[in-house]
Amino acid sequence: MKAKIISICFWALLLAFTIYVALDTFVIPKTYAANVSQNSTVMFDNTSTSVSSGSNSDGIIIAAHNSGETSDEAADDNTNEASEPYSITLDEYYEYDTSIYVADITLSSVQYLKTAFADDTYGRNITEKTSTIAAANNAVLAINGDYYGSQENGYVIRNGVIYRDSGNSKDILCIYKDGSVSIEYASEKTAQELLDEGVWQAFCFGPALIEDSQIAVTEDEEVGKAKASNPRTAIGIIDSNHFVFVVSDGRTSESEGLSLYELAEFMQSLGVTTAYNLDGGGSSTMYYNGQVINNPTTNGNQISERSVSDIVYIG
Repeated sequence: MKAKIISICFWALLLAFTIYVALDTFVIPKTYAANVSQNSTVMFDNTSTSVSSGSNSDGIIIAAHNSGETSDEAADDNTNEASEPYSITLDEYYEYDTSIYVADITLSSVQYLKTAFADDTYGRNITEKTSTIAAANNAVLAINGDYYGSQENGYVIRNGVIYRDSGNSKDILCIYKDGSVSIEYASEKTAQELLDEGVWQAFCFGPALIEDSQIAVTEDEEVGKAKASNPRTAIGIIDSNHFVFVVSDGRTSESEGLSLYELAEFMQSLGVTTAYNLDGGGSSTMYYNGQVINNPTTNGNQISERSVSDIVYIG
């Protein structure tokens, strides 16, 4: 009887521990840095050498170049130099039996290509709908980001600030302060080295779709165990400060969805020199002027946004 009681207690404790780990990983919110848009002022000055940095008990690194002038002041200066800080043209395509939405964006400065976290907070299991995050940040145009919160590793550099410096094996999309982009790898460069080289935004989802104007994925390549045809989100660059945001619908009878190779083919047809796959599936959302313009769905049965941890936006 005693052995039976011990066995029951052991299995009960094991079950409780397993449930806790699952909740801690996927459900329980954990804040690492709050009010990040207010706390981070980063200058577009590649000659800056001063670095302010710190870390918390979770090992999250927050480091940013700062030359003394605020980003708002820099924005005012650039706005005076260019009467139109950005232009956006929206188009809808129907290819591969799929509805595809394209935002063609020309910027006077890449500082208008911004990112934002759900609830203005960097952490774990903190999510909001793309439209909610976009509205909170006065975004004109927004797409979902790389859902950094679903991964424990992978560089997170947003608006010129390092939030996570632990790398993974995935390729990294780096957007620089001069409006250029590159594909990098954590095995070759640290997050601080990327920041020192002028990285403004870095995303770790992938894979890279187009490199040097050539398709960089195979016809059978996929993200994890995803199906071949899915809703997709991607970002591409045509020239310096000339970007495209692409979102496709999928998983419905009206819109099948895209494979990675089809997405790469489509991005190539737009004339991009580099393109990168962001989080897809139910996360794929495009927001413009106060409304969601695509049809996001997780299972195809209901059109609704999935809550995500971050967005990429223009504003």
